Amino acid sequence: MLTQFGYVGLFLIIAIGFILVTLFIPIILGRLTKIVPRNPSQVKQETYECGMETTGRSWVQFNFRYYIYALMLIVMDVLAVFLYPWAASLGDLGVPAFFIAMFFLFIVTVGYFYAWKKGALEWQ
Repeated sequence: MLTQFGYVGLFLIIAIGFILVTLFIPIILGRLTKIVPRNPSQVKQETYECGMETTGRSWVQFNFRYYIYALMLIVMDVLAVFLYPWAASLGDLGVPAFFIAMFFLFIVTVGYFYAWKKGALEWQ
């Protein structure tokens, strides 16, 4: 068992080392040599849209309801991720697992109807 923790620790050390090396290579090369240029200019500070000049304002505010729909999509995806393995092994799990999953679906359904009643899903 200690060997398995050793593998996890070794993996973490390698991962942290890789992150640090990747972050510090440009800093070190920029200070030691001129491989990493630092020449700020007005052209480099402009907004870049597919190689074309921007038209109109580059700052556009989106309706917050997009985010609510995105969160609901994530909730439904997580629901599918939890229910798929449950459905695949329902025969082995038995009746208690069925009622636990139904309770889980009940909580998700109550949350959905609550959001619907509050008007969070209305597009105005």
